[in-house]
Amino acid sequence: MRCVLKALLIAAALVNANLAMAADDTAELARMLNEFLAGASVDDAAAHDRFWAADLIYTSSSGERIGKADIMGGLSAPAPETVDAADNVEAATVYTAEDIRIQQYGDTAIVAFKLVGTTSRAGENTAAPAEVLYYYNTGTFLRRDGMWQAVAWQATRIPAAP
Repeated sequence: MRCVLKALLIAAALVNANLAMAADDTAELARMLNEFLAGASVDDAAAHDRFWAADLIYTSSSGERIGKADIMGGLSAPAPETVDAADNVEAATVYTAEDIRIQQYGDTAIVAFKLVGTTSRAGENTAAPAEVLYYYNTGTFLRRDGMWQAVAWQATRIPAAP
């Protein structure tokens, strides 16, 4: 009976330790997501390199499937939407996350959230209203060698309200 009681106490301690560790990882994953979005807002290649795993499978909101090399290669050239030909004013997009949900399964985690992309125009046309687009994003993260990285990603554009 004493052995059974000791085993139950040890098991309870292990469960509590795992729950505490999972809570810490949830906070770490949320912090990592927000740091990445801040970096993505300014095309920070180092932020992308840390966030995406080498074997990433990314399905964009337009249905295109790409990998990390494609993302990293796209950072060297400016995106076509960064210049408005009509008034030659650069646009800046800031990415943030809302409604973040994180579910952890050991060394695997699912991160789902609403991505908010707010594009405003710099320069002379500061009176132009900002454009805000919303996307549902779901990422699968693996912890490898103590580091979390996204190995799969799905983005879905949320249509504007009618």
